[in-house]
Amino acid sequence: MSQGRITDQASILLARDVGAAVAYWVEKVGFKIAGTWGEPPDFAILERDGAHVMIGMAGGDHEIVPYWKIRPNLWNAYFWVADARAMFEELSGRGAQIDYSLCTQPYGVLEFGIQDTDGHDIGFGEVLKPASDS
Repeated sequence: MSQGRITDQASILLARDVGAAVAYWVEKVGFKIAGTWGEPPDFAILERDGAHVMIGMAGGDHEIVPYWKIRPNLWNAYFWVADARAMFEELSGRGAQIDYSLCTQPYGVLEFGIQDTDGHDIGFGEVLKPASDS
């Protein structure tokens, strides 16, 4: 009997202005547009290195509340990377809004974070050592 398996995953973020959010992710974070829908766009899928982000219009007067405002130090999206220093230098050079600079976390990850146009925290981390089994 065959089993289903997960072949991909996407973070899903709300935006006040999908066009502005897409421009940020393309220009500052290096993603490519996989597709946009609506005129003006109210939904988009972006891709970089096999990772995806979906951006949807919040609509109306809905408030966007990034996770860090509910629970301190919690991201809305997190990307594991092969070289956190190189990624940090690239995104800094592109003008991404750095939320926190490169640091080695107690859980063995070299990490940094950015914020997008709607205040979502986006983390990038490189595993330095295997996670403990505890």
